[in-house]
Amino acid sequence: MDRLPAGKLPVHLLDALLRDLPAGERVRVGPGVGEDAAVIDMGARYLVAKTDPITFATDEIGWYAVQVCANDIATMGAQPLWFMATVLLPDASATEDLARQILGQIGHACEALSIGVIGGHTEITIGLERPVVVGCMLGEVEKDALVTTGGAQPGDVLLLTKGAPLEAASILAREYAADLRDHVSAGVLERCARYLHDPGISVVRDAQIAVEVGGVTSMHDPTEGGVLAALWEMATACGHRLEVDLDGSDGLWLPDALAICRALGLDPAASIASGALLLAAHPETVERLRERYRQEGIAVFTLGRVCVGNALVVDPAGRRLPWPQRDEIARFFDESHANLR
Repeated sequence: MDRLPAGKLPVHLLDALLRDLPAGERVRVGPGVGEDAAVIDMGARYLVAKTDPITFATDEIGWYAVQVCANDIATMGAQPLWFMATVLLPDASATEDLARQILGQIGHACEALSIGVIGGHTEITIGLERPVVVGCMLGEVEKDALVTTGGAQPGDVLLLTKGAPLEAASILAREYAADLRDHVSAGVLERCARYLHDPGISVVRDAQIAVEVGGVTSMHDPTEGGVLAALWEMATACGHRLEVDLDGSDGLWLPDALAICRALGLDPAASIASGALLLAAHPETVERLRERYRQEGIAVFTLGRVCVGNALVVDPAGRRLPWPQRDEIARFFDESHANLR
């Protein structure tokens, strides 16, 4: 049997496996392709729950874990409130300083977002090559304020905040700076390394603004597979056709990030892109959203619209866009690791 490549499980396999899993009666949103978090009916409110591992990055890994989990809570229209972490340290390199650094990063990130750290697990693990942090975030949302990836409706406008691929550029600038120095300038590397915090990979504020303005039917965090995978996940979740122009907005692909992707032969549209928020909104809401984002200093780009039709992602000419089978960063890491074996 063929080895599965690094990255997410193939979508067809994941979809088939999820169908066999049991769910309780109080689960309002369970496991499914495209949905960012689970939703459980707790009576007066919904409890929103998310778990995510950090496996690509090692630099500031504790901070990363909080951000990506908080993002997925926020895209459901909820407030991230409580965090737990499983911290696995490699037996060959575990030190007190490493443990202090990672737990300190978690504490700093949670404090900045007013999130409580409520527990977790730590251990030194045999066989790991790098630290792994698996986060679990809990949040709450009023029942009439819940937003799901599957909520997008025909006629909605598709928007993306900040630009892409922020996270891919940041990871590569931090983890592979030595390999990139001969291909991009020191300034590009420095700016991309700062993407982690400026403009940052958090979309919590982006999502809060969307909820405050109203008229938003769907929000999604473009993680593995980047903007292209996020669009396909939204199309699958809502069951509608998305018509998008990924070349029609100046600045959508951040120039420095684009330089790094080109240097390594990566497709920016299929590279992990946390920090950008993909959302669908009623047409009459779009200008108000744009104005609020402008006031907050957050760039926003129009990608296209939701149309009547089966779940597809197409360009303006109606040509089907590819669904990335794996993230470009995962492919790059896998190939780099293979070359070392």
